[in-house]
Amino acid sequence: MFHKEGAKIILISTSLFVILLLVSPLVFSNPWILKPVQLFLLLFLLIILQFFRNPNRQLEVNDYNIIAPVDGKVVVIEEVFEPEYFKDKRLQVSIFMSPINVHVTRYATSGKVKYSKYHPGKYLVAWHPKASTENERTTVVIENRIFGEIMYRQIAGALAKRIINYAEEGTQVRQGDDAGFIKFGSRVDLYFPLGTTINVKLNQKAVGNRTIIASK
Repeated sequence: MFHKEGAKIILISTSLFVILLLVSPLVFSNPWILKPVQLFLLLFLLIILQFFRNPNRQLEVNDYNIIAPVDGKVVVIEEVFEPEYFKDKRLQVSIFMSPINVHVTRYATSGKVKYSKYHPGKYLVAWHPKASTENERTTVVIENRIFGEIMYRQIAGALAKRIINYAEEGTQVRQGDDAGFIKFGSRVDLYFPLGTTINVKLNQKAVGNRTIIASK
C-alpha cells in the first residue's frame, strides 16, 4: 500500500523504468554492462516504492496515550523552552526519520486543532540542534481532553524538500489518521506539559501508530 502523496512520482518512476529497461539492450550490447544497468534501474524503482509505502496500522483510539506519529529513532528527550506557541518550558521528544523509514505522519492524539502554521526555512541536517527553529517546518497544536494542548512539529532535513501538512485549525482529528507526509528524511518533535510520563528512551526505535510515547 502506497501513500497518495507518492502517486505522481511513482507513476513517473515506473514509466521511466519500463522505457529505460526496453531501451537499455539497444544502448548496451555488452551483457556485462547491460545487466548492472538494469539492476541499477530496478534498485532505483524499489527505493522510490519503499519510500512512499503506507503500512495499514489500525489502532484502538485511546486519549490516555500519545502514540508515535512517525517511524524512526528517538533522538531527544529533554526539557526545553518552546518560543512559538506555548512560550514556556515543555518536555520535548524528537523522532529522527532516515530515508528508509516510513514517512507518513499520523495524528499522535485525537482532539481539536488549535494551531497550524507553516514556516519556510533552512535545510540543516535533521539532528542539528537548531533544526527545530531554523529549518522549514510546520507546527501543529492539538487540544486533547486528557493531556490538554499537545504540539508536534514536522521538520525538513537536508534531503527533505517538501512537507505535507493536513491539519487545519478548528477541525477535529482522530488519533492514528494521516496528518501529512515528509519527503526524503527528516524528524518530528513532540512537546508535552512538564511532568508528563514519557514511555520511550533515547535511541529507541519508534513505530508510527504502535509505540506509546507518553501516557497518563
